[in-house]
Amino acid sequence: MNGTDTLTAVFACCLLLCVFTACRNKAGQSTENTMIITDAAGRKVKVPRNTEKIVCRGPGTLRLIVYLQAAGRVAAIESGFEIQSSTGRPYMMAHPELARLPHVGAASPSPQLNPEALLEAGPDVIFISYTEPRIADGLQAKTSIPIVMLSYGNLGTFDNEYIFSSLRTAGKILDREKRAEQVIAFIQKCQNDLLSRTEDIPEKDKPSVYTGGLGYKGTHGLTSTEYGYPLFELLHAKSVTRGSGKDGHIFVDKEQIIKWDPDIIFIDEGGLAHVRDDYAKNPEWYSLLKAVRTDRLYGLLPYNFYTTNLGTALADAYYIGKVTFPEQFTDIDPGRKADEIYTFLIGKPVYARMAEEWGGFSRISLSEKN
Repeated sequence: MNGTDTLTAVFACCLLLCVFTACRNKAGQSTENTMIITDAAGRKVKVPRNTEKIVCRGPGTLRLIVYLQAAGRVAAIESGFEIQSSTGRPYMMAHPELARLPHVGAASPSPQLNPEALLEAGPDVIFISYTEPRIADGLQAKTSIPIVMLSYGNLGTFDNEYIFSSLRTAGKILDREKRAEQVIAFIQKCQNDLLSRTEDIPEKDKPSVYTGGLGYKGTHGLTSTEYGYPLFELLHAKSVTRGSGKDGHIFVDKEQIIKWDPDIIFIDEGGLAHVRDDYAKNPEWYSLLKAVRTDRLYGLLPYNFYTTNLGTALADAYYIGKVTFPEQFTDIDPGRKADEIYTFLIGKPVYARMAEEWGGFSRISLSEKN
């Protein structure tokens, strides 16, 4: 073999090696650039490691993304009340730019996505909640876009297990794992603070409490309440609905509220208009309640608005503590505490806007007009 032949052979070998290496690297890169995650429904989903564009669909998904400081990754959102300015969703108050994004369907507790709008938005991943896994699977097959299911647990509740798991799942996909742990630690710190302030109060020294007007797939009046109301549980409060052996939303009879006759009544301001309308029709019934006669009705910001607004729920809990156990909450200014919570979770103090919209933390008179 002469020198020219040798050079040609060497060049050919080098070329083959480069092609082989490139192919191997390409295959390796494909593996390295994706990962398998297990979502809230137990589905195994392959997602990109570098997720730049996402779509949020269903109750609460967009809120979790804002908590993770990843609002800039959102390519499209739902229409309907998700983009309305007059709402009880602080994450949208803090990030009005989200309302100007393209839409992929109307907001609904049972989301049905528009495949054409999704493809036009071009997300790397779709986060979805409160739908059946088969629907998510079908849409994923139709669009070839990974669909990851998140959850808050049962609608209208405050379920740490599901919320924290969803934060960690979304955090891993969006490279926000550190932020997810910070959010979880912050929520746990608030919860532990509330629990520790009230754990040593004798039961005989506690006033009895009730909450009405709770939102649940819409707004309702005083009879809309909850067994095992999570904010009362965080405060060891003497809830009149405790001891039922049940948890979750319930509509109770008016006669039962009279029988309980709580010392203090908290009213979700999302349902306050219903309560006032009912009072106008039947003030005699309300006068049978001790809390009405002694002027011990207090307003709470609605936190069940397209499922649980965690920041508002925590802020409400501090206000309930201030009203119910004033000696244990002397250092708490409820409005300032609300802004501290909002600022950490969504990036801006929005309590004043929430109070302007709903009424805020204050004593309630049923005879006042909205």
